Amino acid sequence: MLKEHLEKLCLLCGASGNEKAVRDYIIEIAKPYAESIFIDPLGSVIIEKKGINAAPKKLMISAHMDEVGFIITYINDDGTLKIAPVGGIDASVVIGRSVVVGEKNIPGVIGAKPIHLLEGDLKTKVPVFSELYLDIGAKDKEEAEKLISLGEYACFLPLYTRLGENRIRSKAIDDRVGCAIMLELLREELLYDVTFAFLVQEEVGLRGAQAAAYTVNPDVAVVLEATTAADLSGAEDDAKVCSLSKGPVVSSMDRSTIYDRELYNAAFEAGRQLGIPVQTKTRIAGGNDSGAIHVSRGGVRTLAISVPCRYLHSPSCVADMTDIENCLQLTGAMIEKAVLI
Repeated sequence: MLKEHLEKLCLLCGASGNEKAVRDYIIEIAKPYAESIFIDPLGSVIIEKKGINAAPKKLMISAHMDEVGFIITYINDDGTLKIAPVGGIDASVVIGRSVVVGEKNIPGVIGAKPIHLLEGDLKTKVPVFSELYLDIGAKDKEEAEKLISLGEYACFLPLYTRLGENRIRSKAIDDRVGCAIMLELLREELLYDVTFAFLVQEEVGLRGAQAAAYTVNPDVAVVLEATTAADLSGAEDDAKVCSLSKGPVVSSMDRSTIYDRELYNAAFEAGRQLGIPVQTKTRIAGGNDSGAIHVSRGGVRTLAISVPCRYLHSPSCVADMTDIENCLQLTGAMIEKAVLI
């Protein structure tokens, strides 16, 4: 079911603050396996799963439901829309990309001033969102206002495809892959009790994680994520950060967290025991919900397990299914190790 859940989750739209479609799917799938399901005031889903044994320490496994996207801020006289990014998106990545807008999934495309109208340094200048527009085909402002309201969301056009033998391409692999892994773990018989937290608003400042970690009050946390792989031509040595097909990424440190050393070492030991590759980041880069979780209340021992992913925060993220399946195995093994450390 892992592949099926991942595809269905990636095809849903759920920019930060607008995660309802993703949340509804998760709750529906989780119901038969959950001891309890709680939706907190921000919209995160907290699920208690009973294991064979009561855990000696409270363990929370988390992933975030939200994806990067756009919000409509203004309607121009010509019927095009002004947009602002929701989360960290490079403006140069979105020009010419197809999107869907609002609850009706109105099709649109993100445009910019044509290059033949640019003069001087503007031809090589990096674009900014204030210079872009979203075209939904409206002939004027009046027609656009009948279709779109200010404050509505847009997301990259959902398109999930297989690449090569074992790789996938889609928007929102960050972090629907973590959600899919947790849904698969919910179906399994676990040795210990686990709290699964499907979190909101990671892409705009780890907000869901901060609130949920305070509510759950775990002793130990495992954060499931997707992380940037730059294993491409022109990137040498440590600049690759991590690589596809070389296994789950277990971070030692990033811009928001120094991870628990015992959990870090235990993850590599679990990889050896399982016979699967495990890698770490070769640069201190990025961050995830661990940044909020590990400093919640009196502090939480925290580990991040990530799927390496190319072209993160774009409409065409690329990941390897073998890495994803190995992340599932490693997370399952860490349930048994983390509560005993």
